[in-house]
Amino acid sequence: MDHYEAINDILVNLFNEILDIEEKALISGEFKDISVNDMHVIEAIGIRTPRNMSAVAKDLSVTVGTLTIAMNGLVKKGYVERVRSEEDRRVVLVSLAPKGRRAYEHHHKFHDRMVLAVLKDLDGKETEVLSRTLVKLQKFFLTYK
Repeated sequence: MDHYEAINDILVNLFNEILDIEEKALISGEFKDISVNDMHVIEAIGIRTPRNMSAVAKDLSVTVGTLTIAMNGLVKKGYVERVRSEEDRRVVLVSLAPKGRRAYEHHHKFHDRMVLAVLKDLDGKETEVLSRTLVKLQKFFLTYK
C-alpha cells in the first residue's frame, strides 16, 4: 500500500469511528446520561467565566435555538446553570455546575491521553511535521464549514 492509500485509509477509518471511540471513552459511569454532543457543549461552555448563549452557539456552529434544546437537557441533568446577566436581563449566561466541571475535566483528560499517545515516540522534528500537517487538514475541513 502506498502512502496515499495508507493516509486515506487511516483518515476514513478515524472519521468513521471517532464518535464511537469518544463515546465509549467519555460517556460512561457518572456521565452515562449525556451524549458526545452534550460533552462538546460542556467543553464549549468551559470552566472560566459564564458565557452568553450566542457565543457558545457560535463556537459550536449551531443556532441559539439548537443550543437551547441541548442546554435544557443539561440544566435538567445538573451539568449546567443558567442565569440572567445583571447588565442586560435579556442575556442568558451559562456556566458549568459542579457535575459539569467534572465532565469537563473527564473530557480534558481523555484529550490529554490521546495527544500524549500520539506524541509519545516522536522527536521534535516529527512533532513539528505532524503539527503542520494537522493544521493543513484542519484548514481543508474549514473550507466546508
